[in-house]
Amino acid sequence: MVIEFIQSFAHSSPKTFVILASILVSLFISIVNYFVLNKERMREIKVRQKALQEEMKNHKDNPQKIMELQKEMFSHMGESFKHSMKPMLITFIPIIIFFPIVRSALIDTAIGGSWFWWYLVTSLIASMIFRKLFKLP
Repeated sequence: MVIEFIQSFAHSSPKTFVILASILVSLFISIVNYFVLNKERMREIKVRQKALQEEMKNHKDNPQKIMELQKEMFSHMGESFKHSMKPMLITFIPIIIFFPIVRSALIDTAIGGSWFWWYLVTSLIASMIFRKLFKLP
């Protein structure tokens, strides 16, 4: 029943369908990130990484200092990755299920070959908007 509705909506208005689907997926991911991410720690990491980048610019002529700063930068990148893994694992399975359904619904439409590009552009824009609205790092 739900799949039939998705297919009929996708065939009647494929671009609108992809845009709405993209916005809904971006909203889902943003909501999960909002509730699961340690936003304060992620912001601290970003601030420290920017400071390290500035410090690296100031020590261009000292390779020893740059290596030391890069080592610290990599440790922050690892921590940032660790924090972002939990929301990614939560959203991964629903999205993996969602994409084949969307693909099969759009395969016979006018945008059957380019639906992913519509999805990608819309999701990038929607993600930026939702990150601002939810004040995500």
